[in-house]
Amino acid sequence: MSKLILIDGNSIANRAFYALPLLTNSSGLHTNAVYGFTTMLLKLIEEQQPTHFMVAFDAGKVTFRHKDYKEYKGGRAKTPPELSEQFPLLKELLQAFGITQFELEGYEADDIIGTLTRQADEQGINVLVVTGDKDMLQLASPQVTIALTRKGISEVELYDPAAIEEKYGLKPLQIIDLKGLMGDSSDNIPGIPGVGEKTALKLLHQYGSVEEVLAHADELKGKMQEKVKTHAEDARMSKELATIFREVPMELTLDEMAYSGSEGQALASMFQKLEFKSLLDKMDFTAEEAGEEPAEELECQWVDTSAAAAFADKLKTVSAIYVEVIGDNPHYAEVVGISFYDGETAYYAPLDVILSEEGAPIRAWLSDPSKKVASYDVHRADVALSWQGIELRGCSFDVQLAGYLLDPTEASHTLAAIASKFSVGGLKEDEAVYGKGAKFKLPDSETLNNHLGRKAEVIARVTPVLEKALEDSEMAKLFHELELPLSAVLAGMEKQGILVHSEELRTLGVELNERIQDLMKTIYDLAGGEFNINSPKQLGEVLFDKLQLPVIKKTKTGYSTDAEVLEKLASRHEIVQHLLNYRQLAKLQSTYIEGLLKEVNEQTGKIHTYYKQTIAATGRLSSQYPNLQNIPIRLEEGRKIRKVFVPSEPGWSILAADYSQIELRVLAHISQDEKLMEAFHHNMDIHTKTAMDVFGVAEEDVDSNMRRSAKAVNFGIVYGISDYGLSQNLDITRAEAARFIEQYFSVFQGVRRYMEEIVMKARKDGFVTTLLQRRRYLPEINASNYNLRSFAERTAMNTPIQGTAADIIKLAMVQIADRLKREKLASRMLLQVHDELVFEVPDNELETMKQLVPEMMEKAINLDVPLRADVSCGRNWYEAK
Repeated sequence: MSKLILIDGNSIANRAFYALPLLTNSSGLHTNAVYGFTTMLLKLIEEQQPTHFMVAFDAGKVTFRHKDYKEYKGGRAKTPPELSEQFPLLKELLQAFGITQFELEGYEADDIIGTLTRQADEQGINVLVVTGDKDMLQLASPQVTIALTRKGISEVELYDPAAIEEKYGLKPLQIIDLKGLMGDSSDNIPGIPGVGEKTALKLLHQYGSVEEVLAHADELKGKMQEKVKTHAEDARMSKELATIFREVPMELTLDEMAYSGSEGQALASMFQKLEFKSLLDKMDFTAEEAGEEPAEELECQWVDTSAAAAFADKLKTVSAIYVEVIGDNPHYAEVVGISFYDGETAYYAPLDVILSEEGAPIRAWLSDPSKKVASYDVHRADVALSWQGIELRGCSFDVQLAGYLLDPTEASHTLAAIASKFSVGGLKEDEAVYGKGAKFKLPDSETLNNHLGRKAEVIARVTPVLEKALEDSEMAKLFHELELPLSAVLAGMEKQGILVHSEELRTLGVELNERIQDLMKTIYDLAGGEFNINSPKQLGEVLFDKLQLPVIKKTKTGYSTDAEVLEKLASRHEIVQHLLNYRQLAKLQSTYIEGLLKEVNEQTGKIHTYYKQTIAATGRLSSQYPNLQNIPIRLEEGRKIRKVFVPSEPGWSILAADYSQIELRVLAHISQDEKLMEAFHHNMDIHTKTAMDVFGVAEEDVDSNMRRSAKAVNFGIVYGISDYGLSQNLDITRAEAARFIEQYFSVFQGVRRYMEEIVMKARKDGFVTTLLQRRRYLPEINASNYNLRSFAERTAMNTPIQGTAADIIKLAMVQIADRLKREKLASRMLLQVHDELVFEVPDNELETMKQLVPEMMEKAINLDVPLRADVSCGRNWYEAK
């Protein structure tokens, strides 16, 4: 039996757009409405099994209804360009689905659907109408069911005549009368002012139609009678406007709406274009359908100890390897094995085979720096293998690093995700093979062999594609001369680790606990009794009910006691500062005393952090397991934690070198602002200089508040601060903050010019770059939504500054590591903490390193203002600052 689905295209697209957050593909095309529409189509096809399918669209803004009522739909806001640009994509998608679409000048989608449902009624065809418009309920009949969307488009309510009777007590055609009485603000249909749904239903239950309500107006009481009589013509016109026209002159036969399923390749290609990765996976297209380079049958050979010697002879032809590491922290992760690909055959060798006596030639080949092979996440593999006594060298390409550089904002940089994005098929995500979370389990040997063999083969196929993409985006040099060499430097630092005096750390913990106990006693005394300081509810009652402090903001569960609130209350009562101190010390105790003790390696007595290169969109490194970049040093107690980090050799020192105001120096170079450049050329304190220029005072007249304000706006400019953000930082009004920012820009006009020009360039190109050509794509830069656009504009302003600063310290790390090696110095680079590098140095190299490190940091890149690095040393990290 025939089953026809009719969709109100504009209505559903509109609902999908507002129901889902804005999504974009890497080309900057907005896709959220298309994505929502697509998921609904897939669900309808699966559940309804239609034989016929059609999506109707409005054609233009003017319809026959405007002839009688020019204000029809006049109150509607202009369609956002982020939605408008998706309609061509949606229509292209429907074509790929094999679904008929139709529109006709002068008529709305409602009218087209109304005409088709009338014809279907006459022919006894079952129809499902999908819409977000309640007007469509008038079309319901024994053959026609209306699916009315609720909660965006994720849920629908089905209405046949019985359901309409049950909910409204009306027949389907009386829905028109309902609209006639109550109007519809979304279509600018007036109705009778003051008559809502409840009143309109009451009138219709009594009189049956608009005409009968008007005919019995004298029976109505008071103001209702007056309203009905005054607006009788509005009610008649509203009913007429709400009536779907069911005689559209159209020649669209049932056969033309026949649905026989989608054409796999066209749909897969569309999903690729839109970057609907989850839908691509769900649909399980073949590689050919997905338009991916087809994955040919692959022979995957298992290498055991008996085959190791024969396999070693084939290593010279291997072009790609993959090291399977299971676990988040590579220092404690499980190495499952390594797969290899020689252009024809894949091989998989389990770890025990590689570690065996027979595996010695494989280990020797892995450690040979002269070979050139591609791999994936070389840095992580290097670290994990080192704990097994295996050295990894000679990897000349890293697929993960390349994928990250080509789009640093991409959520996933798995091998399968990168390969799929660049149209190289054949590889499943690990979750599909191993399971997820608690269900994770290595599969049988054959499945594992094939999966890991395929990974090595995919690396070989995707590498030339990524190489070309790096060339095309002018990032090949950044990749080969900075990011790839840096991954080896980082691995070396992490394997070395930094020694920790665990006993001293425990002693610090005891001292900290005593301070915390003293603070708790003081807080209880000031509060007039004990309570749970860590309970926001109990703390809120103490502060706002008992001590009557002013309420700054509330949450769903009561008073807010977050850090922002407490900082604003600090001057109101002495208990508040004690609370802030308590929280800081409690965090130090849990996160940095107890937390660091857990991370000390039992074998080495050291902490081995792990630096991720592929997280921050600006190019910044991220320290993990543990995070050594976030040890708080504003509090003396936090600074003291650095005392436990010491050299690993007796008689050595810790040396720390820190870039001075690197981001502001980069800003001076990029903006070519004369006043900023002058300050750095004369080695002036930049915050004092800013205060002098902004406040118009001499150097000796700059007080601490002026310098603090200047410092806040200097760093605020780097991070794209708003007047609101600056007002929060300085505890001033937004108007004062706006004036301060305006005064800053009137003085530093080169900075203003840079900010304006970089936003214009981002709008034109869709991305911004650092001085070393690192890209950051900004798909929201032309958004009509103010918040999205503003965020993209701030990102456009600050990414070249922050990203260049990140690139410079990375350059310094690579160059210093190379020089230490060339000059055969024993000194070791241990840590990178934002703009600071930390080394351990033998005393006989101390003077050399005091000169070498800052000199190389300052010469890492040529800017039009001098870079400056301050160096210090001591017997521990604390003394080195």
